Amino acid sequence: MKRLALLGGLLALAAPLAAPLALAQTSTWTPNPAHSDVNFSILHLSLSKVRGHFGPISGKVILDTADIAKSTVDVTVDVTGVNTGSSLRDDVLRSPSFFDLARFPTATFASTSVAPAPGGLTVTGNLTLLGVTRPVVLHVKGPIDPATHTGRKAHEEFSASAVLNRSDFGVGAGYPDKIVGDQVDLTIDMDLVKQ
Repeated sequence: MKRLALLGGLLALAAPLAAPLALAQTSTWTPNPAHSDVNFSILHLSLSKVRGHFGPISGKVILDTADIAKSTVDVTVDVTGVNTGSSLRDDVLRSPSFFDLARFPTATFASTSVAPAPGGLTVTGNLTLLGVTRPVVLHVKGPIDPATHTGRKAHEEFSASAVLNRSDFGVGAGYPDKIVGDQVDLTIDMDLVKQ
């Protein structure tokens, strides 16, 4: 009985220490804008794919290694940086006919759930583009082992993919699918820096 009482006393003393240890599993990371961007590809004239990218990315990722489901992603993408390698095409993409950058210069993604998946994570969240918010699922690969880079800060590398329909967000509403495909393939590369 004395042993049980002693054990109970030790657990009571240890309880205040357990909370800080649990909190230590949570860390904040921010995208390195020089090495983080969103790439896309879309079918053009039902014949070939046009590829391009947006960027940079800002925001933060909260990683909870003790319970990955408690992790969160909240990022903003600078859509004004759209680049397909053709200045004429990029001007059309910046116009009100597509991304209407004068009114909607950014897109945002806020996670609603994070779950482990083979080789990485499944991150579900709300993507807001052109003032329209729709659910999107990101299939994330990574992270790789932390590495030390400039400034001796830890970095984590993630890559993610998603498929969405431009029509869900009203992008290029005046262009039929035979000219500009509806399905957009996204790949996201993020170099996260521990804060």
